[in-house]
Amino acid sequence: MRASVAKRPGSACARTRQALHAAAALCLAWLCLATPGVQAADGYPDHPITLVLAYPPGGGTDLVARLLARELDKVLGVNVVVENRPGGASVIGTSVVTRAAPDGYTLLLADPAFATNPSLMRHLPYDPQSLTPVATVTVSPLVLSVPAASPIKSLGDLVAAGRQSREGVTFASAGLGSSPHLAGELLKLRTGANLVHVPYKGSGPAMTDLIGGRIDFAFATLPAASQYILKGQLRGLATTGDTRSKLLPELPTVGETIPDFRVQFWTALLAPRGTPAAVLEKLNAAVKTALQSPAMLSGLEQAGEHPTYMTQAQTAAFIAAENSKWSKVMAEGNIHIQ
Repeated sequence: MRASVAKRPGSACARTRQALHAAAALCLAWLCLATPGVQAADGYPDHPITLVLAYPPGGGTDLVARLLARELDKVLGVNVVVENRPGGASVIGTSVVTRAAPDGYTLLLADPAFATNPSLMRHLPYDPQSLTPVATVTVSPLVLSVPAASPIKSLGDLVAAGRQSREGVTFASAGLGSSPHLAGELLKLRTGANLVHVPYKGSGPAMTDLIGGRIDFAFATLPAASQYILKGQLRGLATTGDTRSKLLPELPTVGETIPDFRVQFWTALLAPRGTPAAVLEKLNAAVKTALQSPAMLSGLEQAGEHPTYMTQAQTAAFIAAENSKWSKVMAEGNIHIQ
């Protein structure tokens, strides 16, 4: 069961240049889209806010959304209600917010799919510039793990096995174009190892087959994999952040072996284009305050999530950089969905 990829016309180099230009334009556009404070934010908010999540309840991103909503309740003084709108690799929920009134009462908690879908999907049913970045909430590494009984003991062992295997070393992901999938593709490009992607419908089935030894390795979010590593059902090999994870400090980073290898799973608050600048500023300040709450910090730490605050401009630049990075990986790997 292998992910299907399709060849696109033109060279990978040309597609990469196009991706870089598009990402730069995207960042500039976001910085210009917030309307000036024509409407004062003094009266905002005066009724409940809907925080849309493009995934079903129960996952790691859902936990972040509910922790954030609880703290924004306190900071903003109104109810912040999480509305799960799953489907279409986050497209359904994202589309809902692109069509919402730009008044600060319908927001999106986005994740890396927002940055990768424009390159992954040929017919995205919304314009990414229809949403304006407000603030980041979390930026966390993935963890690379193998079955507990695997003979692979280190990242070096894994790369060596991939280079020596004619059939290839298999890696699981939560689906085509997901962060774990793209992390595996990046490792393949950086090492030249023969790594074969096996997509699943969600991280749960992927973890089940990894534990059972039916798959050789997988990248996964810390919430998805750490529980099995701590129980001894999986062997962690490395994490993908700039520094070692506080939750699994004994694991080296991939970057300690492969310089500049970094994959981040992040969440960020977005608002519809045209939302008044004063409202965006108030929301950004509210996120900053929420991320200083002991209750939220404790909840995120227990889940293996790293709280990370950025200004509006920093958030826009961060998402544009993610779009550029993964656009190049997908162009080189000829990865897309019709």
